Amino acid sequence: MRYTIVTETYPPEVNGVALTVQELERGLRARGHDVELVRPRRHRRERGGEGEMLAAGVRLPFYAGLRFGLPSAAMLKRRWRRHRPGAIYIATEGPLGWSAMRAAAALGIPVASGFHTRFDHYMRDYGAAWMQPIALAWMRRLHNRSAVTLVPTRELRAELEGLGFRNPVHLPRAVDTGRFDPARRDEALRASWGLEPDGLAVVRVGRMAVEKNLDLAVRAFRALQALRPDARFVWVGDGPELARIRSTNPDFIYCGTRRGDDLARHFASSDLFLFPSLSETFGNVTIEAMSSGVATVAYRYGAAAEHLQHGVHGAAIALHDENAFIDAACRLSLEHGSRRWMGNNARQAMQPLRPARVAADFDAVLQGIAHRGSPANAHAALA
Repeated sequence: MRYTIVTETYPPEVNGVALTVQELERGLRARGHDVELVRPRRHRRERGGEGEMLAAGVRLPFYAGLRFGLPSAAMLKRRWRRHRPGAIYIATEGPLGWSAMRAAAALGIPVASGFHTRFDHYMRDYGAAWMQPIALAWMRRLHNRSAVTLVPTRELRAELEGLGFRNPVHLPRAVDTGRFDPARRDEALRASWGLEPDGLAVVRVGRMAVEKNLDLAVRAFRALQALRPDARFVWVGDGPELARIRSTNPDFIYCGTRRGDDLARHFASSDLFLFPSLSETFGNVTIEAMSSGVATVAYRYGAAAEHLQHGVHGAAIALHDENAFIDAACRLSLEHGSRRWMGNNARQAMQPLRPARVAADFDAVLQGIAHRGSPANAHAALA
């Protein structure tokens, strides 16, 4: 079957949406489907690769390195009249996503959408809380025009149902356990961080931005550092908050953006993962850390609510309880045996989350709406 995926972010951009969309695309191709990717052009002279259609785009003013697509409904309609997809997946709610929704509606092509980003929460984090209901209504309007809205957790599905989203469907996320593997632990890398053989490497991975609750990670580390002076805090990622964090914490280790096997090596070489974010729809880094055999402290939210069992894989903390988050980080910093046991448990818990299974489920959803355009078919495919 021919499918189209519409997204306003895609690798080499590094964020959870881009990487998730890439995995879904690869999964469909591996299953023998013809997949067209529609995304913004990164620069004026860029030409798309095989199976890509590029739309005009402009830079996001508050998100360096990312662009959003400009309205392109007429172009998409011309394209899809010539090469009609059986179903379309819209991954982002920007102007390009809206254009795709309008073009698909005009041509009668069934659409599934993905709920990947809490733009309503971002309004609060960036000092515009009054815009939260506007952002939510904007997202709900787009998603309710699709046959189904795919969400990564059962918790989010229930929340969106309560907020008036009509057809949310749970599509689990996967992790590449062959890549994110404890066997990638690298003692030479740990030594480069200034660690003794028994030293404690605490890691934080992800975009360094206001919405990621970075100051709590800093406070948690400073508290555990008082108990473990040999600890080192390793920051993997980049973003607008990097300069501020670096200027006030020059003793931290800043590794920049890491990808693929190199990222997996950084995870596996760590002993404790701190993830204080409250702005995720999922948080892929949580299951990457767990697959790498690293005990994790995170709020009971997103991936942690779905997969992180408190006291078994790490610590799953009640929302907004900063003291409990810090206490858990301190406690685990002192419990080498518990951390190792939890890391082993976490690794085992990730084994069933196979990318091939998620691709098959995604394919079933798209085929369900393509054959009859019915949300019931998508629900049945994942039942």
